[in-house]
Amino acid sequence: MPSKTITIDTKGQGLYEFTRTAEEFVQADGNEDGLLTVFVRHTSCSLLIQENADPDVRRDLEEFFARVVPPSSDPAMRWVRHTDEGPDDMPAHIKAALTQVSIGIPVIAGRLALGTWQGLYLFEHRDRPHRRSVVLHLSA
Repeated sequence: MPSKTITIDTKGQGLYEFTRTAEEFVQADGNEDGLLTVFVRHTSCSLLIQENADPDVRRDLEEFFARVVPPSSDPAMRWVRHTDEGPDDMPAHIKAALTQVSIGIPVIAGRLALGTWQGLYLFEHRDRPHRRSVVLHLSA
C-alpha cells in the first residue's frame, strides 16, 4: 500500500489545487483500481473537491467562508476565546471543522474518478503563508 506525503506552500487564505500531483501519484503506482485517501495533517486548513474550470467558483467560496466565519477581530466574533496566533486563528479552526480533512477518491482504470470539472484543493484558512503536509495513500 503506497503512501506519499506532499508539501503545499500557501500564500495565505485561498484554494490551492493539487489534482495533477495526486494523479501523478496514482499513475506512478500502477494499480488499476483502488481508493486514494487524501489527508491533511493540520487543524487550520482543509480539503475540498470543487470545480476547477471557472475561477469565480473559488473566489465565491472564499468570500462565502469569510462572511460565515469572519476574523475574531470582527464584533460578531466577540465570543471567541482562542486567539493565540491572531484574529484568523480560531476562525481557521472553525472553517476546517465545517469542511473536511480527509477525502476518499475512487481509482478506476488507473485514474482518479473525478468528474469533468472537478479538482482537488487544499483550502488554506490562515492569513499567513504556511507549508502544509498532505498524505496521499492508495489502497487496492
